[in-house]
Amino acid sequence: MRLILLGPPGAGKGTQAQRLVAKHRIVQLSTGDMLRAAVAAATPVGLRAKSIMDRGELVPDEVVVAIIADRIDQPDAKRGFVLDGFPRTVPQAQALDRLLAERGLKLDGAIELKVDEGILIKRIETRVAEMTARGEKLRADDNPDVLRGRLVAYRAQTAPLADYYARKGMLKTVDGMAPIDTVTAAIDRLLSPAGVGKAKAAAKKPKPAQAKSTKAKPAKAKTKATARRGSKAGRKTAKSVKKPAKKKSGWRKSTTRRRLTKAG
Repeated sequence: MRLILLGPPGAGKGTQAQRLVAKHRIVQLSTGDMLRAAVAAATPVGLRAKSIMDRGELVPDEVVVAIIADRIDQPDAKRGFVLDGFPRTVPQAQALDRLLAERGLKLDGAIELKVDEGILIKRIETRVAEMTARGEKLRADDNPDVLRGRLVAYRAQTAPLADYYARKGMLKTVDGMAPIDTVTAAIDRLLSPAGVGKAKAAAKKPKPAQAKSTKAKPAKAKTKATARRGSKAGRKTAKSVKKPAKKKSGWRKSTTRRRLTKAG
C-alpha cells in the first residue's frame, strides 16, 4: 500500500501516518527524516543535499525525488509506504508519478484531512496559553503567527494537490476535525475494497444530457404518386367547370333577309 496524506499544518497527518504504519506494516517516509538520514549516511545524493543546505539554499525537487527514490528501493519499503511532507506542489507530484512509473509502481490513494483553519489557530492559542501557565518551554511551531504563515503557504502551494489527485480519481477526503479515533476509522473504511470502489465511481462524472433540437423538421418531398393524384384531381375540377356559351348572331341576319325579299 502506497499512500499520500494531505492537509494543512496541525491537521493530524503525523498521528494518522503512525497508525497506518502500525496497521498495514508499511513505512512512514518523511522528507525531513530522509534528508537527515541521507546526509548522515554520506550517500552521493545526501552529500549533494548537504552542500546545498550548508549554503542556506532550499533543496531542489530533483534532489528530494532522488532521495525518495533511494529510500523506496530499500527492503523495508517493499510492502508500501505513506508519504508525509511530500509532495508539496503539483510539479513534485508529477515527478513522483514518473518515479513510481519507472519502477512499475503506483499510488493507492491520496487522503486529505479537511480541517477548519480558524479552529486550528484557536487550538494552538489555547495550547500556548496553557503551556505558558504551567511554565513549560514552547516549541518553535507553538506560535499562532507562525501557523498563520504556514497556512498561507499551504493554500498557495499544496492545496492544489487535492484537485490534481481528484482528477486522477485517487483523492479520498476525511473530516480531520473529528476525534482522532473517528478519523482513523474513517480512513480504514476508505482504504477497504468497498471504499476504493466508491471513490472510483465518484471520480467518473456522468456526461451531460444532450438538449433536444427544437428545429422544425423539413417538409417531406412529394412522391410521384402524390403528384399524379394531384394532377388528376386538378383535371377533373377543370372539366366540371362549364364555359359560358357564346351568343349566336347569324340567325338575326338571315331573318332580316327573308323579310326584305317578301317585301320586294
